[in-house]
Amino acid sequence: MKLTRNFSIIAHINHGKSTLSDRLIQETGVVSQRDFKDQILDSMDIERERGITIKSQAVSLPYTAEDGLTYALNLIDTPGHVDFTYEVSRSLASCEGVLLVVDASQGVEAQTVANLYLAMDHDLEIIPVINKIDLPAADIEWTKQQIEEDLGLDSDTAILTSAKQGVGIEEVLEAVVTRLPAPQGSPEAPLQALIFDSQYDIYRGTVIYCRVFDGTLKPGDTIRFMYNDATHRVEEVGVFKIKRIPKDVLAAGEVGYVIAGVKTVSDTRCGDTITHDHRPCATPLPGFREVKPVVFSSLYPAASEGYEDLAMALEKLKLNDASLVYEKDTSAALGSGFRCGFLGLLHLEVVQERLEREFGLSLIVTAPSVKYKFTMKEGTTITFDNPADYPDPTSIASTHEPYIRASMMMPDRYLGAVLKLCLERRGTGVRHQYLEGRRLELTCELPLAEVIYDFHDRLKTCTQGYGSFDYEILEYRESKLVKLDILINGERVDALSQLIHRDRAEQQARYACERLKDEIPRQQFKVAVQGAIGAKIIARETISPFRKDVTEKLYGGDITRKRKLLEKQKKGKKRMKVVGSVQIPQSAFLAVLKRDAG
Repeated sequence: MKLTRNFSIIAHINHGKSTLSDRLIQETGVVSQRDFKDQILDSMDIERERGITIKSQAVSLPYTAEDGLTYALNLIDTPGHVDFTYEVSRSLASCEGVLLVVDASQGVEAQTVANLYLAMDHDLEIIPVINKIDLPAADIEWTKQQIEEDLGLDSDTAILTSAKQGVGIEEVLEAVVTRLPAPQGSPEAPLQALIFDSQYDIYRGTVIYCRVFDGTLKPGDTIRFMYNDATHRVEEVGVFKIKRIPKDVLAAGEVGYVIAGVKTVSDTRCGDTITHDHRPCATPLPGFREVKPVVFSSLYPAASEGYEDLAMALEKLKLNDASLVYEKDTSAALGSGFRCGFLGLLHLEVVQERLEREFGLSLIVTAPSVKYKFTMKEGTTITFDNPADYPDPTSIASTHEPYIRASMMMPDRYLGAVLKLCLERRGTGVRHQYLEGRRLELTCELPLAEVIYDFHDRLKTCTQGYGSFDYEILEYRESKLVKLDILINGERVDALSQLIHRDRAEQQARYACERLKDEIPRQQFKVAVQGAIGAKIIARETISPFRKDVTEKLYGGDITRKRKLLEKQKKGKKRMKVVGSVQIPQSAFLAVLKRDAG
């Protein structure tokens, strides 16, 4: 155990976590030069394309230090995006220390601060690393000053690196060995291992990622999951060196994997404790706090026969993504599907893309919404996130929606543009304070519903990419909420209904009607696209019909002959409108969601 170190890399988005991991892996020779590729720990195609980390990944690095001893360094690479903070907190529970990476040209940003607090909550040793010192815009002294003032860490202990060029990598490895504590625990004690992730393998069943705190784990042992009392026989244990490398035994202090023929996905639960069946530990390890989804949306298969495939795909994805929550849902327009809860809009996009790629599904996604609370006139309170559950408006006494406290960091020259954006989104309690130099932190309380669409994109645009954003959920506050319905040819399409603030309803209704007019194909009859609150129509667009020139065979003659033919055509179109139904293409649903009006 003295020769083991468990550590994680945390940072704001794009500050170089994955590149630093790549260099550490190359330096320790885990992968031959021939097999190496950039972002080697980002195994999903979607991670490589977007250049972001979504899943935490573990790897064991053998390193011979200056004292001549060979250490096993267990590195867990983590995501930087605010939607995946849950992944970070799970990884930190398996570590003794962290490398906190700060970009030398961008400085300390919102997620840097949020991740620092996460590491402090877990009582971890923190090593600051200043990355990207090779950039022309790098300002090392300015970054050190921010580390002192904004993070309260000693900047003299910061290691200067350029992960891209491989500068300072040796110093990072040496610091991990000398400055981070060795894991505590006893190999003789009863087994206590924490599940921090798991993955589904079609040949081996569930592969469990765990950190052993006490005891030992070896093939042939009968283990018990303390959450549901399920018992399994261990087939294989080992460590990660990009590929899974089997070992004879996993001892206290080590991070590795366990394969125990677990067939059902629901048996493994992140945060659960593994112990021996014949000699259990006294108490389970403190798991992770239950993650609460904040954005809700319904997923439907494009063809109704795809429902079973979608159900199976969600169950497998849930194993790999513990923060995904779902339940069955039905819609008059789209049939059977699932109502899913997500940690943010990026999380929704990633889940949708993974379902389409990894499981070959074709999906329709409804408008994202948040969880609302309604107080009824008889005194009861109901909470719901689906517009289909909206109660009778006459029985509602008051409506409440969730608020967040947003924290934004930016150069002070963008303050005006960001203030305007916050006020547009119904922001209140706006405060700002200057950090060092010409940078400031702006805090503002906003309704969550106003943020989940494109707030982050708009903030990046306003600040020319220099703004960073982090948020925490506050309480529910009273608000004027209404249900906006979209009617196509007089029929309500429940999948397009949204709960929205009264002041924004008209603007959003117009926007939705315009987008649908462009997307819905023309019919043989006139189609009205309307936005309505209750029985009141507040926006309308008309899709004009195809028209055949029924008068082309006439030449000259009395005008009444022409009128007679046009009247006959009009009656036919009217009859068609009564019996005709409008098929709404999938692109129309997506077009309404793609960007919020405003």
